[in-house]
Amino acid sequence: MSVYLDNSATTKPCEKSVSKALEMMNENFGNPSSLHSCGFNAKKELDNARKNLSSFLGCEQNEIFFTPSGTIANNTAIFGTAKARRRDGKRVITTLLEHPSVIKCFENLEEQGYEVVYLKPDVNGKINLSELSNAVDSNTILVSVMAVNNEVGSIQDISKIKGIIKDNKSKAYFHCDAVQAFGKILLKPKKLGIDLMSMSAHKIHGIKGAGALYVSNSVRVLPHILGGGQENGMVSGTEGIPAICAFGEAVNDIGNVEMNLHNVRCVRDYFIEKITTMDKVYVNSPDDALPYIINISVEGVPSQVMLNSLSSMEIFVSAGSACSKGHRSNVLSSMGVPPKNIDSAIRISLSKFTTENDMDLLYNGICETANRVRR
Repeated sequence: MSVYLDNSATTKPCEKSVSKALEMMNENFGNPSSLHSCGFNAKKELDNARKNLSSFLGCEQNEIFFTPSGTIANNTAIFGTAKARRRDGKRVITTLLEHPSVIKCFENLEEQGYEVVYLKPDVNGKINLSELSNAVDSNTILVSVMAVNNEVGSIQDISKIKGIIKDNKSKAYFHCDAVQAFGKILLKPKKLGIDLMSMSAHKIHGIKGAGALYVSNSVRVLPHILGGGQENGMVSGTEGIPAICAFGEAVNDIGNVEMNLHNVRCVRDYFIEKITTMDKVYVNSPDDALPYIINISVEGVPSQVMLNSLSSMEIFVSAGSACSKGHRSNVLSSMGVPPKNIDSAIRISLSKFTTENDMDLLYNGICETANRVRR
């Protein structure tokens, strides 16, 4: 029996998502921009998916823009802000914890002459809000801080960021990469003061090929991808209707966020209690991390060796972000994790369907591998 514990990379699509995608491909395959009944029917389904997301987030439907992925949502938010506000300032702020789809955007802005401030996390993967406050000034146009880190699960106190921006008399937009947080913790962008928020379908049991960007009606962002003007001009290109409509169904299938969080935390705690009885095992995730993500190091067993061994047992984890394979983790480095622990780190990511039995099988697999390799 296989054990899938790489849910931060992608999740298994739920039945409702798969069923909806098949329906849209087989029965309702029209282009939503076409001016005939087949197109109108597809447009109706597209609007319904948008309604599902906006209802879940507590925002207006016209504040939701579908994208082909979370990466494109991040790119649109960052470059779209830079384009729209190029006369307002050249200072932008982010953190060293961010996903490559954010970090690489800021590196590109730096090449364009923007002043980029990279906030360094502490040993618990948290940024210092005082340092953020000191970095924000009247020349700042954008602050981008992720809600949950994709490698260690650290949760940022995003509820205070907009207040810090305002206290410094700055008009900077606040962008939040919520790809790992969406559907796992309660996020209401309007209540949290978030101007731009990125999401992805395949992290919440939707299918690959759909993401979304929340854009508050109070901010102005210019499109980064040009073309036929789909998504009200924000993200051009024919919408991937099967994936988008499956996204809407996945949102409806999330269930009770707080109950799911409690159940996953119990499974996480069960595993942590077992694994820490092993010799020379270190937990890199902070105690208050999102329980869906557990990052550990097994001293003496390189990450890829552990990965390959577990995979041969039909147990699937990862060595870090699936988007930065082959590179030593910048996130763990910035948190001060020793190089030998970084080189033996694995990321175990759970879903609401993960059981204690799954974790028992993982524990046994790690023990077997460590005993063999450490001989």
